[in-house]
Amino acid sequence: MAEETRTSRAGGERSGGDRDRGGPRGPRPAGGSGGPREGGRKFFRRKKVCKFCVEKIEAVNYKDVRLLAQFIAESGKITPRRLTGVCTPHQRRLSRAIKQARNIALLPFAGRVQ
Repeated sequence: MAEETRTSRAGGERSGGDRDRGGPRGPRPAGGSGGPREGGRKFFRRKKVCKFCVEKIEAVNYKDVRLLAQFIAESGKITPRRLTGVCTPHQRRLSRAIKQARNIALLPFAGRVQ
């Protein structure tokens, strides 16, 4: 009995819950988020630059709560690089400084409860 189930599955048959994921798709409807726009100009997104590099801030200080608070979301999470535009080395220093400031109670671990 076990051999029969193995051979039927190995034969390429699919169970009822599987979807066809590899086939070609039909054309997408026009007017979607990535489609061509009629009339108006195309959306231009400015390249985000690192605030620390622009202002030439070498060391990110854990005592500078105003600066660190700009990079924390309302929920209390550290805002990711893709949203803030901070470069990789400064993001590492920033996250380390935020964690230090949280540990000595300069910044909250969690956001406000409403």
